[in-house]
Amino acid sequence: MTANGILQILLYAGIVLVLVKPLGNYLYRVFEGERTFLDPVLRPVERTIYRLSGVNPAAEQHWTTYTTAMMLFNVAGLFLLYALQRLQHLLPLNPQGLPAVTPDLSWNTAVSFTTNTNWQSYVGETTMSYLVQMLGLTFHNFVSAATGIALAVALVRGFARHSMKTIGNFWADLVRTTLWVLVPFSLVLAVALVWQGVPQNFDPYVTATTVEGAEQVIAQGPVASQEAIKMLGTNGGGFFNANSAHPYENPTPLSNLLQMIAIFSIGGALTYTFGRMVKDQRQGWALLGTMAILFLVGVTVAYVNEAGGNPLLTPFAVDASGGNMEGKEVRFGIANTALFATVTTDASCGAVNGMHDSFTPLGGMVPLVNIMLGEVIVGGVGAGLYGMLVFAILAVFIAGLMVGRTPEYLGKKIEAKEVKMAVLAVLVLAFSILAFTALASVHPSGLAGPLAKGPHGFSEILYAFTSGTGNNGSAFAGLTANTVFYNTTLGMAMFLGRFFMIIPVMAIAGSLVQKKVVAASAGTFPTTRPLFVGLLAGVIVIVGGLTFFPALSLGPIVDHLMMIGGKTL
Repeated sequence: MTANGILQILLYAGIVLVLVKPLGNYLYRVFEGERTFLDPVLRPVERTIYRLSGVNPAAEQHWTTYTTAMMLFNVAGLFLLYALQRLQHLLPLNPQGLPAVTPDLSWNTAVSFTTNTNWQSYVGETTMSYLVQMLGLTFHNFVSAATGIALAVALVRGFARHSMKTIGNFWADLVRTTLWVLVPFSLVLAVALVWQGVPQNFDPYVTATTVEGAEQVIAQGPVASQEAIKMLGTNGGGFFNANSAHPYENPTPLSNLLQMIAIFSIGGALTYTFGRMVKDQRQGWALLGTMAILFLVGVTVAYVNEAGGNPLLTPFAVDASGGNMEGKEVRFGIANTALFATVTTDASCGAVNGMHDSFTPLGGMVPLVNIMLGEVIVGGVGAGLYGMLVFAILAVFIAGLMVGRTPEYLGKKIEAKEVKMAVLAVLVLAFSILAFTALASVHPSGLAGPLAKGPHGFSEILYAFTSGTGNNGSAFAGLTANTVFYNTTLGMAMFLGRFFMIIPVMAIAGSLVQKKVVAASAGTFPTTRPLFVGLLAGVIVIVGGLTFFPALSLGPIVDHLMMIGGKTL
């Protein structure tokens, strides 16, 4: 570890913290329908969209109607993206003449981008046409992120309102999120990335002659526009196969910093929005404090292990002086790669600027654990907040058991229904991750995927289904996933992890919105103090630890013990 690396990590954390309040205030005004500086331009556009679609934004919905609308919209989008890929050889904006995408890969990619996962079993620049990249993938980058934010706001309304039956209008939340948040923010970031050297064009690929006299094909395309929403929407799907390690996607240290800020900005700001909506800003700070503690622990573990390097290689000067540089971009170094890996898996964003498969066992375990904890450490835009609130319900329930009182959160009695739904949401993730990993670990088609042997090969399988179920999309990069088996099973895991978790979360919102607010008493457990922050962080870690420790012990933990014991496979 170096002082410069630590300073860069602290600088990044400080910038994100400074942005939380102004962005959170802006998001609050957007979702409360208050006037913003963009209203003169966007209000007419919003009204036109409602007229064309026949939506009445003032008609509020019961949680079942809200959830049904969300599901129908996303499933329809999934089928349309599937069709685009299967027909891309017949459609325009395909200057390279790329063929139709295979059925299993089309299914995997359609589910991936619909669920905000953006897992990629393909090489983007040789598989997807410009039209599919823009009309299909980039479109879903916007609406899948908007869906997550809308669902989080709906759950917050469940806490903020009382004695009601409705939690908002999905169509209005989707439109406002897209128009007022994602589009303008992405436009600003895209321009900044173009300034830093990211391409934005429709040119055919360029053929260049190398100094050795060989020919090299250099891919082009509308990269900056997809890169911006990829980060702001915590999507992560790269235009190029190397993702944010590619010099066209991430050309400079400044572009690297901007991308990491974009990943955390909206998710962090939503905690402030939550505080304003429930009329107690301390509640938002408590959630943000919990996220900050878990983030700092994770990035510290990752950086320490990557800077320490592999003890099997320490006799060699290059490793002894530079730590573990394998799989790292020399432009960014160990500190920024460890930070990027932590940020992207804290925030359900599959972008990478280094290869996680090349990390040390414990350094690579940090991204894996981040996803296993439900990606609530800032989390995906919206998804992180509603995931954290699920754990908050479990935390106050446990606190209530300790003191023998009915648990309360924000003045709402937390009863059997809310606890059952919260537990169900947690169990959905655990079931999908562990069941599919178990299947792949014994099925011949699953065992053919990992390139490594032993515990590291198991980690590659475990990471794939953890990333898919957690809707992260990053990969260890050591798994041959573009097969019928993995395309099919990972697609199923992504669908389960997104939508089967959302249903119980929305049921919680529907239950809470009908409850009356109970005045705080001397026996009320305060949820704004350090004690609650510690309890909440502890519940997240303990639930994750009890659920996934056996699997982790078979993968990265054994891998680490073998490494320090001087054994290799």
